[in-house]
Amino acid sequence: MLQAGAINAALAVIAGAFGAHGLQGRVSDRLLSAFETGAQYHFYHALGLILIALAMAQFSGSRWLSRAAIMMQVGIVLFSGSLYVLALTGITKLGVVTPFGGLALIVAWAMVAFAATQAGQRDK
Repeated sequence: MLQAGAINAALAVIAGAFGAHGLQGRVSDRLLSAFETGAQYHFYHALGLILIALAMAQFSGSRWLSRAAIMMQVGIVLFSGSLYVLALTGITKLGVVTPFGGLALIVAWAMVAFAATQAGQRDK
């Protein structure tokens, strides 16, 4: 999981740099903003994957953390991926995918919270 977080962080930095240097002046401000939002959320959730990896090392065997990591990766692909493709292609129909990615990210964080609650109850 740490590897997935690190790879996603590197990809998010690459995407951010590409958006800032490669897309400026080539796409509309609206599409550039969408791409930048995708890169920001990609990086935030790459850090989330790293956090989950560290928590998994602390609380080994947590199925909820494993599920949260999978859900977070799905959310990154759907949310950030759809914004990247939207900005690069201008296909606005892809906007319908983005909220599902956002929902996956919300569910992932809820799973992390649930795992933390369960871990806290075991420590009592």
